[in-house]
Amino acid sequence: MKAQLALLLVPFGIWAQGRFDVVELPKPEGNTYRYAQSEPSIAISPKNPKHVIAGSILNNYYYSKDGGHSWKSKMIESPYGVYGDPVTLFDQKSRVYYFHLSNYKKTSYLDRIVCQSAKKYCKKFNEGTFPSPNGTKVQDKHWVVVNPENNELYMTWTQFDEYNSSDPKDSSVIVFSKSNDQGRTWSEPRRISHFAGDCLDSDETVEGAVPAVGPDGEVYVTWTGPKGLVMQKSMDAGETWLPVEKILGPQLGGWDINVPGMCRANGLPVLKCDLSDGPHRGTLYLNWTDQRNGEDNTDVFLMKSIDGGETWTAPARVNQDKSERHQFFTWMDVDPSTGYLYFAYYDRRNTTENDTEVFLSYSWDGGATFHDELISKEPFTPDSTFFFGDYLNIAAVEGKIRPIWPSYHEGNVKLWVAIIDEMDFMKVKDD
Repeated sequence: MKAQLALLLVPFGIWAQGRFDVVELPKPEGNTYRYAQSEPSIAISPKNPKHVIAGSILNNYYYSKDGGHSWKSKMIESPYGVYGDPVTLFDQKSRVYYFHLSNYKKTSYLDRIVCQSAKKYCKKFNEGTFPSPNGTKVQDKHWVVVNPENNELYMTWTQFDEYNSSDPKDSSVIVFSKSNDQGRTWSEPRRISHFAGDCLDSDETVEGAVPAVGPDGEVYVTWTGPKGLVMQKSMDAGETWLPVEKILGPQLGGWDINVPGMCRANGLPVLKCDLSDGPHRGTLYLNWTDQRNGEDNTDVFLMKSIDGGETWTAPARVNQDKSERHQFFTWMDVDPSTGYLYFAYYDRRNTTENDTEVFLSYSWDGGATFHDELISKEPFTPDSTFFFGDYLNIAAVEGKIRPIWPSYHEGNVKLWVAIIDEMDFMKVKDD
């Protein structure tokens, strides 16, 4: 089945916000899904930073040949269904991947995570492969990382016995699978969480499993749930794991956060590892949001480990405002060429009521200090009845930083990417 439809060729405009250009991504022609362009993912090619890809729900795919200044869009298809939670990435051989949930009509709802890939970012995607389904159990909220040394793919996600079930016999667990042949085949999924959660998709559910690769090929995974923030670790590419996940600390107030005007606003954690040749090589960084400072004051936090996850620093607040307002929907990346940290998140420090802007924070000293920059053109006001996804996203490669986010305008979602280079922050300091 063809996985390429409705190519949109018309250029979209660019507008300036301060020092940074902001580009609107074109919605694929013929896409009538109301919530399309929410819940984005973005990736920059490690071999050619001019090549950038992105995805948004349910089945939107975008690509740029000029570093994100202009974009083309299309909808992808698979015989297994394309049902949201897109995760886009490049491997070390420039193959492009689009992972997503499935709605396979021949089996059951959300019974597998599908990996579609293409030889080049502008070519057709294959029909898709997947780790083995587990009966009617729901597979949800996956993230994937590439091992840059051997090009293996590591994927983690949440498995629900029955989604939204209140039966105490039903539980949620974290599972892992890998591919060593560019996604053609996958290892049998295995449970890596000792402690289970419930199936209600809230604070007592284990969720937000994000994998990261260390400099010696070790695989780390963090998530959250009834035990708070936790970590698993494998020293042999996922063959064996710790007998019990390591508890890192509480996520105060839980990960299911209430932010006025938002349909939902989780604070699920993000894990990254510095693989640069810089002074912080091998450092693990864990980023999340919570409401430890009050229900009206969501903040972005970071803690780090320099010893393979054995010990962690106390949480440091990333956003540097003094407003006691909400900062939420965080995502982070670490530039593999420099080890510099970049964070994108929604922010209400400069606004009243529910008006929302987008900020980027960065740290060039391993998370010792942070600097904030407003990157959105103007505030938007969300609608609490409108599904807005669960996160923003950001990618950074060779000093090219590309945050991506949706905004809400008169009943419609628009999707934006900021065009930021490392040199822009040097100019800010000079001025």
